[in-house]
Amino acid sequence: MLPTVARATDGIPDDALAGLRVLVVEDDDEQRLLMVEDLRARGVACDGLASAEALYRHLATHACDIVVLDVGLPGEDGFSVAAYLRQNAAGTPVPGIVMLTGRGSPRDISRGLGDGADLYLVKPFDPDVLAAGLYSLRRRLAPSPAEPARTDWLLLAEGWSLCAPNGQSLALTEQERAFMRRLFASPGVPVDRDGLIAALTDEPWDFDPHRLEVLVHRLRTRVKDAIGLPLPVRAVRGAGYLLVDHAG
Repeated sequence: MLPTVARATDGIPDDALAGLRVLVVEDDDEQRLLMVEDLRARGVACDGLASAEALYRHLATHACDIVVLDVGLPGEDGFSVAAYLRQNAAGTPVPGIVMLTGRGSPRDISRGLGDGADLYLVKPFDPDVLAAGLYSLRRRLAPSPAEPARTDWLLLAEGWSLCAPNGQSLALTEQERAFMRRLFASPGVPVDRDGLIAALTDEPWDFDPHRLEVLVHRLRTRVKDAIGLPLPVRAVRGAGYLLVDHAG
């Protein structure tokens, strides 16, 4: 069983985890509570969530450095969650992913790392080992001090031109313009598919929702090809899309 009070951990500084933003996704209420309490005692800004759905809702509006992820979650399992986080970052920093699960076969470990986990720990585990793993991952994910500060994407020429932080721009089609203007109106806030479709047509009842997915896919491809950067639009499972707010 996990301790409720953090212990000194050999090999890492006392304040090594201070301010680190961690989400613990674990459906066992007792284990989740104990992990959150232990990490908070070590200075981690930690919250606990019980499902993939709760994680997606949280990430839609809150930044996170590392996700500690169980595999056996209700609904969507941890393997699928890790793969989804890796594939849908849309230009934002991907959180570090630590798999923490009772599934310890070589096949499961290989799958977890292949799906996107940075670290794979098997239960039962020592909280000090988790703390050391988080510290190691924090150092690996830290941006280089020499990395220039990123500026925002802009929508110029009354919305007809999408300008990237690298100075490159892309002329938008009428529907791309309507889509991006709706997202730019609420940066960092998910816009549901009905709201986006309403921005694209005066007859939303006659609009095939699949066309929205096609529009986003084509726009991602055009932006990547023309500008060399990923489109700053994130799909939020079950909620629609949001414009990544780099200023926040």
